[in-house]
Amino acid sequence: MIQPAIALVELNSVARGIETADAMCKVATVQLVDAYAICPGKYIILITGLLADVQSSLQKGIEVSGQFLVDKLLLPNVSTKVLPAILGTSKIRENIVSVGSIETFTIASCIIASDIAAKKADVDLIEIRLGKGLGGKSYVTLCSNDVGAVKSAINAAVQEVKKMGALVQQTIIPQIHEDVLRTLL
Repeated sequence: MIQPAIALVELNSVARGIETADAMCKVATVQLVDAYAICPGKYIILITGLLADVQSSLQKGIEVSGQFLVDKLLLPNVSTKVLPAILGTSKIRENIVSVGSIETFTIASCIIASDIAAKKADVDLIEIRLGKGLGGKSYVTLCSNDVGAVKSAINAAVQEVKKMGALVQQTIIPQIHEDVLRTLL
């Protein structure tokens, strides 16, 4: 089974962001996962599809963004858990024991961290929040019924985010209280 690729374009202009999203969707057969304004006055575009199409669309997005381009990301073979966590449609296992979270300064680094964590250990991605209401920061929450899996996933992802200089904070909660867990699900 071929895993899809995803691409992200982040701009510091909402108007140019809308124009860029339109151009990206027209140039190749891609699915627009989401496109929206984030604080402080930036705009993100997230697409998915087959790698060649996503690459073409990303290239067009970079061209149209011009001087307004802030960041970009191309992630081939993305984990099948990433897009549902971004869209809020993740399937979460029962009997969750442990929860972890990684908070990043950038949207792209959070997506990369989420992909690494999902591939490193048997964890479910609860949510990937990309910039909305966070002043441009992002975070991922993940869980498992195995504390070791959460530790392994968080540690692998944090190692990469630290290399990018984008780590705000991370946490691992071995025995999460059911009331707190309920707020995350």
